[in-house]
Amino acid sequence: MKKDDSPEIRQHNAITTARFDYSACQLDILFYLLSKIKKEDTYNQEYQIYVNEVEFITGRTWNYQQLREATADMGSRMFEINTSNSYKQIWMFQKVEYMTGQGFLKIKLSEDIRPFLFELKDNFTSFQLHSALKLSSKYAKRIYQLSSQWKDIGETKAYDLEELKIMLKLKDPTGKSNEQFERISDFKKFVLDIAVRQINKHTDLKISYDLIKQGRSFQSIRFYIHSQTPELLPILFDQPIEDIRQQNAQQILNDLGIKDIKIVQQILAEKPLTEALFKFNYDLKTGKVKAAKNPAGLLLKILGIR
Repeated sequence: MKKDDSPEIRQHNAITTARFDYSACQLDILFYLLSKIKKEDTYNQEYQIYVNEVEFITGRTWNYQQLREATADMGSRMFEINTSNSYKQIWMFQKVEYMTGQGFLKIKLSEDIRPFLFELKDNFTSFQLHSALKLSSKYAKRIYQLSSQWKDIGETKAYDLEELKIMLKLKDPTGKSNEQFERISDFKKFVLDIAVRQINKHTDLKISYDLIKQGRSFQSIRFYIHSQTPELLPILFDQPIEDIRQQNAQQILNDLGIKDIKIVQQILAEKPLTEALFKFNYDLKTGKVKAAKNPAGLLLKILGIR
């Protein structure tokens, strides 16, 4: 697909602005697929997704049942894509195959979706794909996609609020289902502010937004985008799984403020300590472990290092 850097074309980026509603788990699968596809792949290329690999990168646990439900739903949903001369309905997968007892699934993409996925991947670096996987809010993931298309300009176009809500699947253009977060205060609190907070914390972008009034009510929104250096280590997606595992463990230790070289090397060198680190990080993020004041100290105590 021919790329055009003009703002007018940019706002119609096919997948970014397509109307589809994916959960956080489904968006993780989508972004992970983006990390795997290559220009030289054949049309019938199968992509293997290892469950533990996705978990290492995202810090979230997806069991087989969740993944099966996620891919089944993805397969049934269509991308609605408007171009200057057509309206398209296309689907993501030709086939999804779960390998019993082997910890991975194989995905074959539909031939029609491939060009649009390559167009989207062209707008991401490995840094950005890692960032997108780290975002837990599905709205943050979508707004991050959107912002990435405009980052070299510094601001998006003014999106009509109705247009943005339709894009985020918060509003049904046919009016058959109720609008979500209809009150502007709820939309700000549960969608916009969470997305801005996560994007600014976890990604290479720092964004803000301006709600624009027409008369007495808000009618549109514009996002402002600046580049920043994220604290996240970039994931090199072609690395072996153990290298990704080590890199993710090192990132967790860095986030906790554990930087003593001997301690870091000890944790990374001993598999039981690394496993305990991943468990602690998951429990900490999900609230199973309470350690607001000194999580690093608690981790080292659990590991028996201090």
